[in-house]
Amino acid sequence: MMRKALLVSFLLLATACRPAVSPTPSPTATPVDDARYVQMRERMVIETIQARGIRDERVLEAMRTVPRHLFVPEEERPQAYGDYPLPIGFGQTISQPYIVALMTELLDLKPGDRVLEIGTGSGYQAAVLASIPGVEVYSVEIIPELARSAAERLKELGYQVTCKQGDGYYGWPEYAPFDAIIVTAAPDHIPPPLVEQLAVGGRMVIPVGPPGGYQVLWKLVKQPDGELKAYNYGGVAFVPLTGPGVQQHRMQETATPRPR
Repeated sequence: MMRKALLVSFLLLATACRPAVSPTPSPTATPVDDARYVQMRERMVIETIQARGIRDERVLEAMRTVPRHLFVPEEERPQAYGDYPLPIGFGQTISQPYIVALMTELLDLKPGDRVLEIGTGSGYQAAVLASIPGVEVYSVEIIPELARSAAERLKELGYQVTCKQGDGYYGWPEYAPFDAIIVTAAPDHIPPPLVEQLAVGGRMVIPVGPPGGYQVLWKLVKQPDGELKAYNYGGVAFVPLTGPGVQQHRMQETATPRPR
């Protein structure tokens, strides 16, 4: 059974950060979170998120309060609330607000849920997840510099997110099973370790497709027999998932004899 929702615009995303041990409300004011940014966020929510069908009030409130401009380089702050991705360094991007909201809503998070994020980048998606009441957030970032800066930023801003630097392809087995997994970079297949670490009834939101082109955004729900029920949410464009896990899988695929 599949459902398709066409995305109007596309996105380039980044990699991962770390998980949150206990959820905490996002801060409502920071030294640079003045009235101008508050108004820009409110306009962003109304014009580019609610207007395109996002209805979960918890997600809308998170998008309304997380200071996105603090998760981008200073020179990008005037553009922080536009509905498009922005560069954050190391060939990575912060995803457009609509995609962040959509993927968060698709996780269907509930109080007590444990969520794993693969590909945090600047930490913005992790902050949005940590703003959902009652949710524990875990996140993995492969690029050491991004993992370090995202963890520091999240701690500074008061978000309870536990981060680690590592290869997100392998998930975080020490904290499995997860009620939800969100992948913010695109593999060309569903990583088996992530499927194994998804709880029965758990939801995974992941873009899957070839690097350098468009992918498909999938919501996968794990059934009692271990199978995945898949829902298609249309075309997206993410940076590729990288690391030893992806490379090893490709080598195994290449080495596997093909029937003639």
